[in-house]
Amino acid sequence: MSSSITRLFKIQFPIIQAGMIWASGWKLASAVSNAGGLGLIGAGSMYPAVLREHIQQCKTATDKPFGVNIPLMYPDIKELINIIVEEKVPVVFTSAGNPKIWTAYLKERGIKVVHVVSSSQFAKKAEEAGCDAVVAEGFEAGGHNGREETTTLVLIPLVRAAVKIPVIAAGGIATGRQMLAAQVLGADGVQIGSRFICSPEASSHIAFKEAVIKAGEGDTLLSMKKLMPVRLLKNRFFEEVRAAEQRGASEEELQHILGRARAKRGMFEGDLEEGELEVGQVSALIKNIIPAGEIVKEIWEEYQASLQQLSMVNGQW
Repeated sequence: MSSSITRLFKIQFPIIQAGMIWASGWKLASAVSNAGGLGLIGAGSMYPAVLREHIQQCKTATDKPFGVNIPLMYPDIKELINIIVEEKVPVVFTSAGNPKIWTAYLKERGIKVVHVVSSSQFAKKAEEAGCDAVVAEGFEAGGHNGREETTTLVLIPLVRAAVKIPVIAAGGIATGRQMLAAQVLGADGVQIGSRFICSPEASSHIAFKEAVIKAGEGDTLLSMKKLMPVRLLKNRFFEEVRAAEQRGASEEELQHILGRARAKRGMFEGDLEEGELEVGQVSALIKNIIPAGEIVKEIWEEYQASLQQLSMVNGQW
């Protein structure tokens, strides 16, 4: 398939694997890239030396394009950027910050830059900053989320109307049918996170993967809105945070409850009660753990079948 996204990244399918913390290491990124999508290494949970190692391992494991996702609020952001430039990473996805700060610097060095946004206003700012594309991430997404709480169904057409650069849909997408729906809404490609958690290549703990498979409707909720909104799977830690929020806890108290390394404790170490378990609403649709390459194949085949089915019934609704 040829589209603005496949041409931009030089990939086979317009499917991007999200750069999730504690899940998206070199094994997952290279597997997705080898399958024809764009794999991303999630730098948000990595020290600079660890990121360099993952980039080098990824270059050994695939000769296809891959990228790195960087939260712009990362404390050692300059060091991470230098590593990405030195290692000649072809694509960078940025999030949680102002895209103007690093976009020009990266593009001058031949790197494609994509910024994650939660509103059409932020999408315009990313386009003005020179980004090559935007990821429009809806309220359904796992992990850190926009304060606007705009759903993907509403966000994608708003962003499509606001910018001329390619739009990648994210939030609540795990199947080929959902990929087709995103395309109809105006997306040029999709970014998928939660589905890839449930793959052998994801570095998340097996206990977390199994918890995602068991999740049903309503088992995730947006939390910690006074700090930085994040969608979590319900557990003891989530209930503690929710109780604090309901009684009007201050930012300081919530920060104390959060403490340090909660995300690592939950998603990487497998503490399903006291850890932070970041995953999207679409977890309710995920029922198995299969290789990342099979996930890409399954999504693409369902997309094609859904497109054919839709064309067959066209005009009969």
